[in-house]
Amino acid sequence: MRSTPSPKTVLVVAYPEVQLLDVAGPLEVFALAERFRAGSYRVEVVTSDGRPLRTSSGLELVPHAPVDAYEQGADTVLVAGGNGTVAAMGDDHLVNWLQTAAPRCRRVASVCSGAFLLATAGLLDGRRATTHWSVCDELARAFPSTTVDADAIYVRDGPVATSAGITAGMDLALALIEEDLGRELALEVARWLVLFVRRPGGQSQFSTQLRAQAAERVPLRELQTWIVENPTADLSVGALASRVAMSPRHFARVFARETGVTPAAYVEASRVDLARRLLEETGLGLDAVADGAGFGSVETLRRAFHRTLGVAPSDYRSRFRQPA
Repeated sequence: MRSTPSPKTVLVVAYPEVQLLDVAGPLEVFALAERFRAGSYRVEVVTSDGRPLRTSSGLELVPHAPVDAYEQGADTVLVAGGNGTVAAMGDDHLVNWLQTAAPRCRRVASVCSGAFLLATAGLLDGRRATTHWSVCDELARAFPSTTVDADAIYVRDGPVATSAGITAGMDLALALIEEDLGRELALEVARWLVLFVRRPGGQSQFSTQLRAQAAERVPLRELQTWIVENPTADLSVGALASRVAMSPRHFARVFARETGVTPAAYVEASRVDLARRLLEETGLGLDAVADGAGFGSVETLRRAFHRTLGVAPSDYRSRFRQPA
């Protein structure tokens, strides 16, 4: 008679002033997987001392247990990020536990600035990692033995995984569930949580709208949205300037000042974003992708991809295409 496998223990590590979504997001993902396939996971929140703590949003969080209750480690340890990360890095008890527990775990992960705790414990030495875009440079400076990928949603390097800010922790959790239980269950969890798509880890943290600042002037903000919604329109500087009743020269200067990018760069980035989605989600040929994203020709599409992503469209598709 075949025995029933034991549930995998997932420990979410929290501390005072932790970002609540860094804890709750991945926790909900694993909890839903357990709901859909009973016996898969046992998910618990742990802290250095096991006492209730205040999160950065002001809500109180009551952990299941102190980290000492898991001297033998767990299947997965996931360290959350937040405003309290710096203080947590000085918690010798917590850092020492991470150092001793990690070798006994199948995998260790972090969300957002939780990467700093992994790095403090020496778990990112010689590895690739990512974190919230706002502190990527700081992580690279503080821990030069870590190769920081400032653009990735999440990075997996052997048994260690790190993710970008906040909701990227849910993308990472979905990827870990797919690894454990298969793609279909991971997609079912994503659908239940009304996540638009499970983003591959190598995708950029930023969409066009996130990379560029929102313009101060309402007409320019509306134009930014119109550009994204009309990729095949005439998006030359002259045509865009006419839409907001400015001279081309004045428009180009004001747009760059208020958004931080030139009109041409914004247009190209928005078209690349659309082309990426078409490559990931459809079976359209490169000609159709180039036309649909407003590039006009495959060669223009290729040049834009090499300039912004460093890869050819065909290589991007082979890496990130969502299976049918």
